[in-house]
This record gives sequence, C-alpha cells and structure tokens, in this order.
Amino acid sequence: RAMCSGRLQTALLGAGYFVYLLVGAAVFQALEKTAEKQEKRAAAQMKEAFLQNFTQLTVAEMEQFMENLIEAIQNGVYPVGNQSQFEESNWDFSNSFFFAGTVVSTIGYGTLHPKTAGGQIFCVFFALFGIPLNIVFLHRVGKMLSLLCKKLGKFLYEKGMRKSQLTFLTLLFFLVTGILVFLCLPSVFFQITEGWSYSEGIYFAFITLSTIGFGDYVVGKQSDRKYFSYYRVLVAIWILFGLAWIALLFNL
Repeated sequence: RAMCSGRLQTALLGAGYFVYLLVGAAVFQALEKTAEKQEKRAAAQMKEAFLQNFTQLTVAEMEQFMENLIEAIQNGVYPVGNQSQFEESNWDFSNSFFFAGTVVSTIGYGTLHPKTAGGQIFCVFFALFGIPLNIVFLHRVGKMLSLLCKKLGKFLYEKGMRKSQLTFLTLLFFLVTGILVFLCLPSVFFQITEGWSYSEGIYFAFITLSTIGFGDYVVGKQSDRKYFSYYRVLVAIWILFGLAWIALLFNL
C-alpha cells in the first residue's frame, strides 16, 4: 500500500511539474511573441535602409548602425537571410517550453530571455515557485531510482556477491549507464542535428546537465539548419531526466 501511495504521489508530482512547465511556456509565448515581431520588423527595416544607403553613410551613422545591430543580436534578433526568416519566432511553443525548462533548472543559457515588463515580472514568480518544484521533482525521481539501486543490490547479494562490493558496483553501473544514455548517445544526436563535432556535443551535454550553461552552444539556434517540430521540447525533456540522473548520483 505504501509503495502504491508513493508511486501515485510521484505520478501526481510529475504531472503537476509538466503542467507547470506547459502553462509557463504558454504565458511566456503570449507575453513575448508580439514584442519580438516588432523587434524583427524594426531590424528588417534597419537592414534594408543600410543596404540602400551604405555607400553614403557617415562615420557617425555607421557607428549608430553597429550599435543598433549589436542591440538586436543581444535581444535574440539576427537580421540575416530573407524576410521569411525574420518571421520565424524565438517564442514559438517549442522554444518557450525549452526556456521554461532552463529557468526552473537554473541552467540559464542567456541566449533567450524575456524583454517585456510583463514577461520579466512573470519570470521572477515563475522561477520563484518553479525552482523549488524542480528540486522536489528531481529529489523524488532520484529517490525512485535509488530504490532500483537497492533492488539491484539485493539481487546481486542473493547471487552471492559480498556487501563490500555492492555499493561500488551499483554506483559504477548507474554511472556508466547514465554516461552512455545522457552524454554519449545524445552527443551523436546533436552531432547529426546541429552539425557539431562529437566533442562539441559531449561538451554541450556536460555543460548543460551540470547546470553551468555558458550559452556558447545552444540547440536549435542555427538559421541555416532545419529542425523538426518540438525538437527543443525533446531536448528539454532530456535535460530534466538528465538532471534526475545527476540527483541519483548524489543520492548514491
């Protein structure tokens, strides 16, 4: 009965956690998408004016153009390519869900952030309640995985293995399995999808799951590559379960 109750609590916590992320993604999308469109239109107009008059610009006008360009890039607007590329949103649902996941996990790449007053205030409260929820969720998942470790240890003990070896072998098993599932295999996926080298994929995976999050490598940001729908949602889910694996190692 206690085990069933624990599983029910875990299921409810997991469902609540993902609903929290879905609601957060929807709110961020609603608050930020319109403002982003305006920024992209302004960047497109700035680029068009520059291309028409660049031979006649003064030094001061060129300096102003460079400042505007830097500001646009810092706001996540990259005025490259044709007009259709400007219409692609950084705040579609997939990107918004990915952003919500990086907020509650405290990774914070810094390449995508709310720019409206409403989005910034909402982000404060979303993180205020989301980060503790994330900690509780990871602790619960880590606890469940720890039970699997105990079952594995019990199985090995019944097979005649000494207790002094059980802890080391159990930790080694989950360490090696986790490295393969959450570091090595995803790096191959990133190598194919992003065009990175394998070492860059390993680097990104580790920097992400360790929550360092430099932001020098971020998925789904290359304008010359086509990504499938909800690609960043899948990456966000990989991050959450990868963090659960890290939590398991701490529990062990």
